[in-house]
Amino acid sequence: MSGTGPEFFEIGARRIAYRRREGTAPTLLFFPGYASDMEGAKALALDEFADRCGLGMVRFDYSGTGSSGGSFADGSLDLWIEEALAVVERLTSGPLLLVGSSMGGWIALHVALQRRSRVTALVGIAAAPDFTQWGFSDGDAAERQGLSRAFWESGQRQLLLDAGIALDCPVRLIHGERDTDVPLEVAFRLMRALHSADVQLQVIKGGGHRLSEPHEIDAILRAVAALTEPE
Repeated sequence: MSGTGPEFFEIGARRIAYRRREGTAPTLLFFPGYASDMEGAKALALDEFADRCGLGMVRFDYSGTGSSGGSFADGSLDLWIEEALAVVERLTSGPLLLVGSSMGGWIALHVALQRRSRVTALVGIAAAPDFTQWGFSDGDAAERQGLSRAFWESGQRQLLLDAGIALDCPVRLIHGERDTDVPLEVAFRLMRALHSADVQLQVIKGGGHRLSEPHEIDAILRAVAALTEPE
């Protein structure tokens, strides 16, 4: 797979870039964070892990990011959830293990809710559900702080934490103790909101938001490995 360019599919007028590795189930499906893409350190480490273990894996770029077409300014949570669901339907089959980083954790939760029968487990890395609600009193405030009004409005339509999250699969949350972008309290709120009885939160001492240091990536890979081992 290294050294070759991404593949593409179209949804509406959007051209979505992806990379797919064939392998056994569960297929790992990686969701990047806000303004991030499928070539980041965590995504590449997961792809190398999938290669070593013979697992299938799919990673992709939301429209307006990475190698996908479109303008980032036109992006919204609604659109990116729609694209993520298209990735599930068009590029995968069988059981899935979802791994979402930051905003990607929010999108992964929505995908899991809409495809419960396919999702065996979910890993949230500094997961950021409902982040459009933090510190933004309205759309004007969001725009002043660099978040588009369209994205803010779409986020407000997709809030999860206050209503409870009806997922029963195993969930592993990995969060940095010193994450200044997604406060640690968000991870505790998410843990409490999930209906699943099998939810574990691992706090990385001294960790920030990126969680891309070698020991932090090792913690992520250990969590994924434990969820892929046969019972």
